[in-house]
Amino acid sequence: MARKALLLLTLVSTSVVGMGYILSDENRSAFRWLTTLATGASSAPAGKAASTAPAVLPSIDQAPEPPSDNALGFMLAGIAEQYEQSTRYPAWSVPLSKAQAKAYQGNRYEPVSLPLEGEGQFTVTLEKYRFTRGETILVAAAIQSAQVVGRSLTATLEKPDSREAVASATLEQAGSAGYFEGTLEASEEEPGEYRLIVEARLDGRPVRHASPLTIEPYLGDFGGLGEPHVSNNNLIIPVRFSPEEPGFYALSAQLYSGQRPVAQLQMEQRLDGTSDTINLKAHGTVLANETETGQLQLRHIQIRQLPARPGDRTNYAFGPEKGYVFTPPDLDNLTDTPAVNPESEQRAALLRQLADKF
Repeated sequence: MARKALLLLTLVSTSVVGMGYILSDENRSAFRWLTTLATGASSAPAGKAASTAPAVLPSIDQAPEPPSDNALGFMLAGIAEQYEQSTRYPAWSVPLSKAQAKAYQGNRYEPVSLPLEGEGQFTVTLEKYRFTRGETILVAAAIQSAQVVGRSLTATLEKPDSREAVASATLEQAGSAGYFEGTLEASEEEPGEYRLIVEARLDGRPVRHASPLTIEPYLGDFGGLGEPHVSNNNLIIPVRFSPEEPGFYALSAQLYSGQRPVAQLQMEQRLDGTSDTINLKAHGTVLANETETGQLQLRHIQIRQLPARPGDRTNYAFGPEKGYVFTPPDLDNLTDTPAVNPESEQRAALLRQLADKF
């Protein structure tokens, strides 16, 4: 019995000594994990232990917290909604805003201005960006500068790679001071990218202005419109085009109601001489809610000859500048029913499922 009491006393003494060491100031690491868990508590232990406890600093290797599940779900839901809205319209008939209509004009040239000394400018303007081989290229240049400008300018058309000159002309003063005009003939040049160099002399020193343009092959002739009609919730607009060569062509045009853009239309088709008509289609989703259905118009008509082989160039041609005005048939049967595209519906369903999981 005495031995058991002695053994129990020894165990108690050992436990007390061990606990005293653990809680002593000499032991600064055994409970660091516990200190870490307690970081941010509203109060700290009083006394010397609190003052000597090691500071817990955030690890520089600690990964940032991921966004909450709700934020991710909200983002996916927004993407799914936007995608569903865009798939209401078929790819060949999409609504068009005024800003988009201006951006989609396929043969518009943006004047390029070269800054000069004293806040001056050297600007070159062309009628368009793409010219058909054999067309006359009208070049206009305007110089606003306090420097002395020469009486004439020179314009040179050159290949961008070799810088070989293929045509040149002199630009003479026309009208007001600092305004020059002239024409270039590019009848034998191969289709492709070219660079127009206009050179002026300011205070006796040459100043060169460079701007790009392209020369396109002759692709064929537009022959007007066929009889528009309604079929399968679409307004069919037949456009006649007689190609110079058989192949695959892509036709695009902007549909207007008065001065308001309605839709961007496009269609691809093979033309081989047996048919010279490409049917543009305006879907009911862009026409069913039209309040005014007077005369419609096709503007900015563009046709592309698609490459026959990989690496071949895409060639361009354009319809008449005034486009085609026509009176549509009765459009009352058109409905604002979303286009049916199984692949798009599957993608939209997948996005919705992902959003619902969060």
